[in-house]
Amino acid sequence: MKFFSVILVVAAAASVAAAAAAVAGAEKLPAGVLSLERIGGKVEVEEVRARDKARHARMLQSFGGGIVDFPVVGSSDPYLVGLYFTKVRLGTPPREYNVQIDTGSDILWVTCSSCDDCPRTSGLGVELNFYDATSSSTTSPISCADQVCTSIIQTSSTECSTETNQCGYTFQYGDGSGTTGHYVADLLYFDTVLGTSVIANSSAPIVFGCSTSQSGDLTKTDRAIDGIFGFGQQGLSVISQLSSRGITPKVFSHCLKGEGNGGGILVLGEILDPRIVYSPLVPSQAHYNVFLQSIAVNGQLVPVDPSVFATTGNRGTIVDSGTTLAYIAAEAYDPFVSAIAAAVSQSARPIVSRTKPCFLVSSSIAEIFPPVSLNFDGGASMALRPADYLVHMGFVEGSAMWCIGFEKQEQGVTILGDLVLKDKIVVYDLARQRIGWTDYDCSSSVNVSITSGKGEFINAGQLSVNGASGGALFNLQHTRTSALLLLLVLMIGFPF
Repeated sequence: MKFFSVILVVAAAASVAAAAAAVAGAEKLPAGVLSLERIGGKVEVEEVRARDKARHARMLQSFGGGIVDFPVVGSSDPYLVGLYFTKVRLGTPPREYNVQIDTGSDILWVTCSSCDDCPRTSGLGVELNFYDATSSSTTSPISCADQVCTSIIQTSSTECSTETNQCGYTFQYGDGSGTTGHYVADLLYFDTVLGTSVIANSSAPIVFGCSTSQSGDLTKTDRAIDGIFGFGQQGLSVISQLSSRGITPKVFSHCLKGEGNGGGILVLGEILDPRIVYSPLVPSQAHYNVFLQSIAVNGQLVPVDPSVFATTGNRGTIVDSGTTLAYIAAEAYDPFVSAIAAAVSQSARPIVSRTKPCFLVSSSIAEIFPPVSLNFDGGASMALRPADYLVHMGFVEGSAMWCIGFEKQEQGVTILGDLVLKDKIVVYDLARQRIGWTDYDCSSSVNVSITSGKGEFINAGQLSVNGASGGALFNLQHTRTSALLLLLVLMIGFPF
């Protein structure tokens, strides 16, 4: 039997004065957050496209928190090698692993120490760590007969070895790369914010993947990292595992900083802002699909049949933080580019660079290029600045060359990646099956709320991250007095 510490929140009537006195200060609820890092180095456009294409193939084929502040390196320019990542602490004693934040997949996996063909160094300037089950006193293997293997994991690529009796997996990616490994259960450690600068150590058992073999691009050292942190809504994602046990709310949020050194905030909870607009998720989808209805350039609708964006077969619109660029269905691409070109015909010179439509400009793109809006079901619109659909590609004849950052997607799937998600609060509300967003300076403080699975408001506070490389500062302030919040830290046995 394994033991772990969890945070239980019990609401009682505000009139229970004695209990209130016994837990003075406990009215400040924990808000689980993880800081993000963005890392990068120069890369060609074709390599970025190829990497996104590979992960899109993976998406189609594959199926509480605390404050951690890390130095941020790299650039927000999507044409530099970049990805947002955080660190997770696994095992006992805990060890840290750098893992990519990915809302387009479900599984958390890290590289196993037994992997022979996995990178040992990284060109990203991060130290690679390997999970060693023999070094953790709290690890438990997932056998073929384990209920987890026979139920939840059957929704992914699962296989069982009769020789080792291990519940294994194989993820094969579209570019020929892939990862093979087995599932294990161990403690995930995280810091729980209790109040102003007060942090409690917490842990919970989770099931994750231990990669024993990697192939293709995953074996390259230039972008090597310890694993992938899937934030999908299927049962085996970490957010689903923790929320199903009441350890975290069934909602998470991120704010990805696009300027300067990048970085940002990932919250196991709900970031609050009165400007956030919400659109419902498309039901019964493996990814975060939304109903994109139309695109407007300078307030004028682009002439595209709405059926182009409908979620049918391989069509639809997906929100994915793991995609660097943005991809638009082929039928909408040309009309969109034509509308942009028409709006700047008097102030920018069109040019083609490596088949990409580009423009030469001599002044700020904010003064020349039109605003774009993506219009979704529920009356929610996502406003795009020129910097959200253009990418600076250098200079030609003394003029800045800006190219359309959207890629034509022949498969018909529109994917909203970091290009459009940066500099926005994005809330993934799994409890209410909706996604919300608003423009935001992601280097500023955010209001954080923890909600229950039923969507009941519990607590709100403020999280402030001090720059890209500074420490995380917290100012959680109680905002509700109608209930007394009792915070209990318990040691609970959890059998596997």
